[in-house]
Amino acid sequence: MAGKKQTKNQSSSVKANFQEWLQSFKDVKFQFVAGLSAVAFSVMLFVAWVSFFFTGAADKSRFDIPFWDLLTDPEIKVENWMGKMGAWMSDVMFNRWFGVASVSIVFILFVGGMRLLGARLLPLRKSLVHALLVTIWLSATLALVFVSTIDDQYLMLGGAHGYYVSNWLIALMGYFGLSVFLLVTMMIYLAVSFEWFIPWFKSLFRRKPKADVEAIVPPVGVFDEDEEDEDDELDDEPEPHVVRNDLPPVINDIEDSFFSITKSVVAEEPYLQPVNERGAFDNDRLPLEVAPLIDGAVDSGDDHLGDQLADYDETQELSSYRFPDIDLLDEHGSAGEVSNEELLANKERIVKTLEDYKISIASIKATVGPTVTLYEIVPAPGVRISKIKNLEDDIALSLSALGIRIIAPIPGRGTIGIEVPNSEPMVVSMRDIISSKKYQTAKYDLPIAFGKTISNETFVLDLAKAPHMLVAGATGQGKSVGLNAIITSLLYKKHPSQLKFVLVDPKKVELNIYSKLERHFLAKLPDEDEPIITDVQRVVTTLNSLTVEMDSRYDLLKKANTRNIKEYNHKFVKRQLNPEKGHRFLPYIVVIIDEFADLIMTAGKEVELPIARIAQLARAVGIHMIIATQRPSINIITGVIKANFPTRVAFKVASMIDSRTILDSPGANQLIGRGDMLISQGSDLVRVQCAFVDTPEVERIVDFIGAQRAYPSAMLLPEYVGASSEGVEPGDVDLSKRDPMFEDAARI
Repeated sequence: MAGKKQTKNQSSSVKANFQEWLQSFKDVKFQFVAGLSAVAFSVMLFVAWVSFFFTGAADKSRFDIPFWDLLTDPEIKVENWMGKMGAWMSDVMFNRWFGVASVSIVFILFVGGMRLLGARLLPLRKSLVHALLVTIWLSATLALVFVSTIDDQYLMLGGAHGYYVSNWLIALMGYFGLSVFLLVTMMIYLAVSFEWFIPWFKSLFRRKPKADVEAIVPPVGVFDEDEEDEDDELDDEPEPHVVRNDLPPVINDIEDSFFSITKSVVAEEPYLQPVNERGAFDNDRLPLEVAPLIDGAVDSGDDHLGDQLADYDETQELSSYRFPDIDLLDEHGSAGEVSNEELLANKERIVKTLEDYKISIASIKATVGPTVTLYEIVPAPGVRISKIKNLEDDIALSLSALGIRIIAPIPGRGTIGIEVPNSEPMVVSMRDIISSKKYQTAKYDLPIAFGKTISNETFVLDLAKAPHMLVAGATGQGKSVGLNAIITSLLYKKHPSQLKFVLVDPKKVELNIYSKLERHFLAKLPDEDEPIITDVQRVVTTLNSLTVEMDSRYDLLKKANTRNIKEYNHKFVKRQLNPEKGHRFLPYIVVIIDEFADLIMTAGKEVELPIARIAQLARAVGIHMIIATQRPSINIITGVIKANFPTRVAFKVASMIDSRTILDSPGANQLIGRGDMLISQGSDLVRVQCAFVDTPEVERIVDFIGAQRAYPSAMLLPEYVGASSEGVEPGDVDLSKRDPMFEDAARI
């Protein structure tokens, strides 16, 4: 027994020593020295390899000398710019390893060294995988193309690796077979690694449109000569929208002669544009291409235009629209990472505090986040969870923390979580969130990237499935930045034809910055002068107008035999719905209301009733609401609002009562502010550090979009006619029709 115990203790000691050795690599000084050394070595290696192209032939005879003699004999000279070490290393890498492809080693050393110095040039793991694959493929390919033997020249472009591999594969599948194999593997690599390759490859075999397809005349004022060639792209599905860097559009003068020719081309088939109930053209709707049915086809009444037509492209009217560039966002500097000393000190204090109250634990581990660190505790058998939960204030006192939050237990893990604020919280940059793989590859209809979770993962949710959101928090805790993050996320993903905003700002200064997007992304009433709604009475009219739009969309869904906006738009794109019968492409509408408390205090039920109706019914037709308030009290966030806004975002609040009002649970009162928030979706409660996007960044994004070609006006919402009792004069009332008890009631 003693021997087993001693062996167990030795194993634990070795494991502890190994963990301490691993922790030493996270030391700031070690990382700086290692990073600086890697960068310097990569630069020296690159200079040596460049020199090898010019001096390798002269130095070839030196490589036959024994290595030790070559290094120690000062009489032996070489021509390489980095001396004998540079000449020898270049010969090893080029001729004995991978040839020219060995330059990937310089690349990895440089990227890794810069990462240790704090500069994140490229994703390290992804760069390593790409470099490895390219090195192997390029070495074999160069050896195949530039056939040589080991000893006939000073520089083998494919290296010894490529020489042996290519010879083995040639013997296996022949020269032609190896050529095909290398070509196919290259195409597979490009298709898997880069999103642009497959659409580009398909475009090589794209069919040209038939000559008998009718010409489409673009509306005057939004014509772009680039659209002449875009009919070639109608056979393809629209590509997913990611951050792009297209060239700026070139708009040329339109000659009268061109219009005369165009009119003669389309004289037989008139060009149609959708007309709304008021008889005015809806400028937010795209020009609809109405073509006759295919010869021989029969209109069965199913609103089909014909299966042989190309898919409708809702982005065609603004086909030259460019999505905002990632460079418009700043890389905000952040404080240093949590040190090992801080982690160990907090761990010891937590364990000691629990031991003082006779609570033993089996294990404890830490997960470092941008703002807080989660310490997960596995209590010993027999320990009641309530005992640990009641020690929240005692643990906070021992840690000298601003405030801790205990999650007992963590759902699905079987552990107890203690969230402790970091001494130096990090700033989560919106640039990092937008450029993250999770956001870029998200297939959501309305993706919103809020920030990073406690485990440093990008948090993205789909507003289309939310489907409505309540944002609340005390003044100055990050609510306005959160709204900017929501809008920015949508602007980086959606085309103006696919999304419209209705912005309500009673304070008149928070959302006014987005007024330049009026003709791209905003929707308003026909007689509204300002694109951002600030007057309370106009808010009521706009909300009621949205209910009219909602009812109109439901009528379209009913006629199309579809259940939601996604099915409806799919049918419309496939030309299974006839625009002559009132059908149109439906963009998503996101209603954002800031300072909701002010609206409730001034308008009351007039505002709450249309909001409740939209929240209850509008999800299926693509209308979603986000309301924000800095006064989370029960007379503002009523039961009707809470029942219809299942997604809640809570920034720091003053009391537990406010937290329960927002989230139906405590926790928001224990946040540390500055963008620290809790997001509730049903039973899930996630702590997220909101991404920081500054006002100058938003201005640059808005200016970038606003400077581009736009629609003639904002999307026009349908008019709303109020109750018939409005405007009744006192003399028009028939006093003889009063209630018999009216005079008695008046006396009382």
